[in-house]
Amino acid sequence: MVEVNIHQAKTQLSDLLRRVAAGEEVIIARAGTPVARLVPIEAPARRLLGLDQGLYVVPEDFDAPLPEEVLSEFDG
Repeated sequence: MVEVNIHQAKTQLSDLLRRVAAGEEVIIARAGTPVARLVPIEAPARRLLGLDQGLYVVPEDFDAPLPEEVLSEFDG
């Protein structure tokens, strides 16, 4: 971990970001008091597709017209 003042952070931002990307933590201080911390962002987890495959089977008649008793419950 390295601590820099605001002026150093402004003038050396590219270098500080390279260090953060390499896993280092940078503390930015104002008048010796820490005010911010630069840390690397964790890569988002990759989504795994198809994990629920086969858990549900769509019935053959899923798009068949509704029975008249169900349709009568709707206004319109």
